[in-house]
Amino acid sequence: MKNELVRLIESNMEPYLNEIQIVQLNESLKSILNKFEVFKKDNNLSVDESKENHELLMSFLSAKQIEGCSEKTINYYRNTIFKMLESVNLKIESIKTEDLRKYLPDYKNQSNASKSTIDNIRRVLSSFFSWLEDEGHISKNPVRRIHKIKTKG
Repeated sequence: MKNELVRLIESNMEPYLNEIQIVQLNESLKSILNKFEVFKKDNNLSVDESKENHELLMSFLSAKQIEGCSEKTINYYRNTIFKMLESVNLKIESIKTEDLRKYLPDYKNQSNASKSTIDNIRRVLSSFFSWLEDEGHISKNPVRRIHKIKTKG
């Protein structure tokens, strides 16, 4: 596990370091990591956590239905949020701004989506996380610090 971690760090730093620095980094990391136990984090959601995410999504969609959103809008919300939850693969309470800042450009690149589509997704996620915050399910909306995406000039 430690060797794998050292290789990952080296590959991330390779563009910034020369060969001598890479060797030094390798030796330093191995020396330091020998003093620690290292475990790979299991990011897979448990069945209960996945169920809890699904229940929160369904509650949000019910609230939107009560507010008078059309079935088309509800389906768009469902699909958009579900894709994000599936991709991020974290408990809703654990999702941070950084996770969403990674998700949005990844989604844009994978689906070749336009800037306006990505901003629509940002707005849907903002609505979802604002609702979660208002309902007391999370303490802070992680989308709050992700600003509107410029679509023209």
